[in-house]
Amino acid sequence: MIVNWEKIDTVLLDMDGTLLDLNFDNHFWNEFVPLKFAEKNGISLTLAKQQLKPQFKRMEGRLEWYCLDYWSQELQLDITGLKAEISRLISVLPHVTEFLEKLQQTSKKVLLVTNAHPYSLELKMEKTCLQLYFDEIISSHDLGAPKERREFWELLLQKHVFDINTTLLIDDSVSVLKAAQLYGIKYLISISKPDSKMPIKDVIGYPAIEDFKTLIFGL
Repeated sequence: MIVNWEKIDTVLLDMDGTLLDLNFDNHFWNEFVPLKFAEKNGISLTLAKQQLKPQFKRMEGRLEWYCLDYWSQELQLDITGLKAEISRLISVLPHVTEFLEKLQQTSKKVLLVTNAHPYSLELKMEKTCLQLYFDEIISSHDLGAPKERREFWELLLQKHVFDINTTLLIDDSVSVLKAAQLYGIKYLISISKPDSKMPIKDVIGYPAIEDFKTLIFGL
């Protein structure tokens, strides 16, 4: 059994790549945004990707990377409108709903902790209705620091009281798991298949699950 549920009082769940298929975000940033950027600037898609890649890379791990307002201004594109345009691609990963339903039958506190911009979060909840399963929903934009930074975890614990020694975080980002581990979150699990269209990832340093079916047993 990958989790001893008797030792867990609080469950922190990431959204993109953990509960929701990361294919939407990967397609959006790697294909759809470059396409629209190319059209706007009258350049080829190949050149657009070449120009955008270092811009995106520079912002990884920073709050700006997740900020739709920042990218709308930076790229002179309506990023929120573009997200809505392909929102049909938003989907829940396998066995997530079953897992959340099982969690709801327990006394455990369940929090969604995401780096997603508030608009993106609202759009995805509207499409999936997963908000019904959480005691609280927290965006890093509300706290002013991304989950990759210690400040996020400090601020989270100030505003939402829970015991780090009886808390489980499930997240597809190893850098986020590292930050949480350094802060003291005791139980950590990664996701090895965050994007349904991509192969399983090798996750080093943390127990990993392909989907939530593994965790349903024992709850």
